[in-house]
Amino acid sequence: MPRQVFDAKTFKELLEKAIEVRVVRRKDYVKIKARLKRMLYTYVTDEAEAEKLLKTVKAPIKEF
Repeated sequence: MPRQVFDAKTFKELLEKAIEVRVVRRKDYVKIKARLKRMLYTYVTDEAEAEKLLKTVKAPIKEF
């Protein structure tokens, strides 16, 4: 079962450990999913903050 993270700082720390990052863009929000070894973490944000977070990602990014 995936877990939702509500804090950008916490999610940024999780992104450093991610194996894969998936991005789902909708009209009103962007959902970023970080796949770690044991768990999938989800963070819902707006377009501007999503771009800032995705610039720091070293793992492969898949757009959906």
